[in-house]
Amino acid sequence: MAASRVDQLSALESAWRAALLAKDEAALRELMHPDFKLVGVRPTGEPISVDLDAWVRALSAMEIVAVEFNVIEVVGTGDTLIGTVDACWKVRFMHQCIEERVLLTDVWVRAGDRWQVIRRHTSFVPSVSGADS
Repeated sequence: MAASRVDQLSALESAWRAALLAKDEAALRELMHPDFKLVGVRPTGEPISVDLDAWVRALSAMEIVAVEFNVIEVVGTGDTLIGTVDACWKVRFMHQCIEERVLLTDVWVRAGDRWQVIRRHTSFVPSVSGADS
C-alpha cells in the first residue's frame, strides 16, 4: 500500500509541477486548496508565510527555469496524504536568480472527487562544500 501512496502523490506532484511550468493558474487553483499556505524559513533565516493568492501573484513574476522533485515518503489515512519531498528549483524572480534545494512537507486533502494541497512546509537544505547537492 505504501508504494501506491508514493505513486499517487508523485502523480499529484507531477501535475502541480506541470501546471507550475506552464503557469496554468486554472490548473494550479484546482490542485491547490483555497486555504493553501506555504510556510517555512528562507535561507536567510527569515520566516515565510504565503497564502494561495499571494503565491499565484508571485508565480506570475517568476521565470521558472527548472523544477525537479523526488517523493521520499508518504503517510496518510482516508482523505489526507502527507508527503516528504526532496525538491530543487531554479527561478528568476525580481531580477535575481534563485537556485535552491529544499525538503518539503506537503499536506494533501481530498476535496470532493479530487486531491488538493492545503499546506506546504519548506525547509532550505544548505549545500555542503565539496559535495553534490
